[in-house]
Amino acid sequence: MTFEILSALMLFAFVSSITPGPNNLMLMASGANYGVKRTLPHMLGVASGFTLMVVLVGLGIMQLFDAFPITYTVLKVLSVTYLLYLAYKIATSSKAAQGKSATAKPMTFLQAVMFQWVNPKAWTMALTAISVYAPSKSVAAVVMVAGVFGAVNLPCISGWTVLGQKIQSFLTNNNRLRVFNFTMAGLLVTSLYPIFL
Repeated sequence: MTFEILSALMLFAFVSSITPGPNNLMLMASGANYGVKRTLPHMLGVASGFTLMVVLVGLGIMQLFDAFPITYTVLKVLSVTYLLYLAYKIATSSKAAQGKSATAKPMTFLQAVMFQWVNPKAWTMALTAISVYAPSKSVAAVVMVAGVFGAVNLPCISGWTVLGQKIQSFLTNNNRLRVFNFTMAGLLVTSLYPIFL
């Protein structure tokens, strides 16, 4: 991989990782409701899960979808259903920022890893990265693309979590927290629009 291609890949990884999407919106909401420390497994799950997804897409998992086109429809239904469920969970979160909810929990590492497989933005990013930057689908090229995403993605998503925690002091009022959570849930639902294009 030439320096120019590597630079372009790093820029693509940065832009696609830092822009709003389901992962970043959920991490921001989690940072606001639970803080960075409790959201850490969620962040690590996103970064690890997406990196694994890039590797598996690069090594040929898309052949399964090509062989069985119905799986695209199944993936869409699962994505929409799960994102709507998560939007509901975010919208109904309350008082966690004030430490009053002992039962409220952020997403776990494994849940975040598994979420990548129903995240439409993650699919778009992985497919684009492999088709543009590892068209040969050689193991070395796929690992390079996944490694770049792994290195760039974690700092980007961490920024969203920290931003959520920074606004936590503003959200000590239940009404403001409710408005914030409803807004995050609404943005998460809005992020579904690419599925229907």
